[in-house]
Amino acid sequence: MLVTILGNGVVIISIAHIKQLHTPTNTLIMSLAVADLLLGVTVMPFSTMRAVEGCWYFGDAFCLLHSSFDMFLTSVSIFHLVFIAIDRYEAVCSPLRYSTKITIPIAWLMVFASWAVAALYSYCLLYSKANVRGLDEFIASIYCLGSCNLFLNALWVLSTVSSVISFYIPGVGMISIYLKIFLIAQRKAHSIHGTTNQNSVGKSQRKATKTLGIIMRVFLSFWTAFYLQQSIDPFIQYSIPPLLGDTLVWFGYLNSAFNPIVYAFFYTWFRRALRINISDHIFHRGSCRFRLYSE
Repeated sequence: MLVTILGNGVVIISIAHIKQLHTPTNTLIMSLAVADLLLGVTVMPFSTMRAVEGCWYFGDAFCLLHSSFDMFLTSVSIFHLVFIAIDRYEAVCSPLRYSTKITIPIAWLMVFASWAVAALYSYCLLYSKANVRGLDEFIASIYCLGSCNLFLNALWVLSTVSSVISFYIPGVGMISIYLKIFLIAQRKAHSIHGTTNQNSVGKSQRKATKTLGIIMRVFLSFWTAFYLQQSIDPFIQYSIPPLLGDTLVWFGYLNSAFNPIVYAFFYTWFRRALRINISDHIFHRGSCRFRLYSE
């Protein structure tokens, strides 16, 4: 939780404060960091108490709110990653048109769409009880005071979660986009044209694409096991042990802590921004005009 909150806090403060970082790509990265920060502040503490104590002390209404907010923030993350993949596709594959096609207002529109669709999906699903339709007898048979479990019936898993909104189609879409980016980048590498400045810009975009591709792979690595378990469970009468399910959820939560670590390894601007934050230079007059990298 500490790494998640502090790491993503540095990302948000740095991008919001330093004008050089006000780009469409960084707008999406900042919004993704907000989702990860909220997960660390609002979801993980209660999940920690449930995991350590083995009991949910906050009642059924708050259990539903906690589960829906958890699903909401995870959905926000994957929708952001889809838009980041689209942004990278335009930057690498259409570099001359990129600055006119992907502007900061367009990036904010992507941010709004990610949050709005995720909210509509998660809250409508859980508060309408569509996810547990037909499971009333089963849930009544296993219910006990102090439990907080999220169930998805087989129909909902097949019709929505695995095929349209939540994970698999966005995941396959991201992989397809990055694969196409890789193939086009390889082709361009064999036929370099333009000035040295153009080549350096292309190199910078490719490095950013590689870093954000790693962020996408990290997300899929941490969350795939959980979504597979969630998809299989309804068809085996929910026989997967709760401890295993809880472990896979926490494995997914690790993704929110790893994103800032990836930025630290691959982005020089993040390391410089971290030093500025630690040394309190960010409070100096004119700090918003700091140059973190050469353009």
